[in-house]
Amino acid sequence: MTTTWTGVRDRIAALRAHPGKAGIFGADGHAFDLALALSPGELDELEAWLGVTLPDEYRSFLVEVGAGGAGPGYGVFPVVRNQDSGWAWQGDGADMTDRERLAEPFPVVRTLNDRIGELGESPDDEDFEDEAAFDEAMEAWHDRLYGLLDDPTLTMGAVCISHFGCAYRDWLVVSGPARGTMWSDPRCDDADLAPVLDDDRPQTFRGWYLEWLGEAEAKLGVEAKLEIGP
Repeated sequence: MTTTWTGVRDRIAALRAHPGKAGIFGADGHAFDLALALSPGELDELEAWLGVTLPDEYRSFLVEVGAGGAGPGYGVFPVVRNQDSGWAWQGDGADMTDRERLAEPFPVVRTLNDRIGELGESPDDEDFEDEAAFDEAMEAWHDRLYGLLDDPTLTMGAVCISHFGCAYRDWLVVSGPARGTMWSDPRCDDADLAPVLDDDRPQTFRGWYLEWLGEAEAKLGVEAKLEIGP
């Protein structure tokens, strides 16, 4: 496992001690705290239970930085062992991760926006003679829309890893050609998942996390004195 997180825990600690930390979006959720890191043995148990090997950058984060906590949005969802000896991510939307489908390739060719477009505009009350008929048509239209938005194949092969409030979430792809990349989830706005980009390139977990960390430091005027490994 490649070490990629040298100095990050100390940088998080410096932010946690800063008097202005409340000014960072999401700090009221994670408070710049980090969950205890997993041991290598616990990581092996987690992956055996999931049935997949997690992307290297996230694997090393779990054992070098923490099992979750301080991070983009309201933080990285902690992964914890359940009483039934299984594991689960904890957070707003963390239960959206479908363990049974994590080994299936995440779909990089996205068709949801086209399918929503084919659904057409929502019914117009002026096209109906009475309110009951309009309500029935609107309910049927919403059922079709929600059926599209809730399609479980949209997020197979990915882990819901963080939330930003108002049902906006980010996912980490763990299977398929996009493995290791981060995807934003704006389905609350009736739109499909899309890759998180950095200069038009898909962002990996490490880039996603370190970008947030650097921005938080810049906003608070905290100098990152420790170098990050390659």
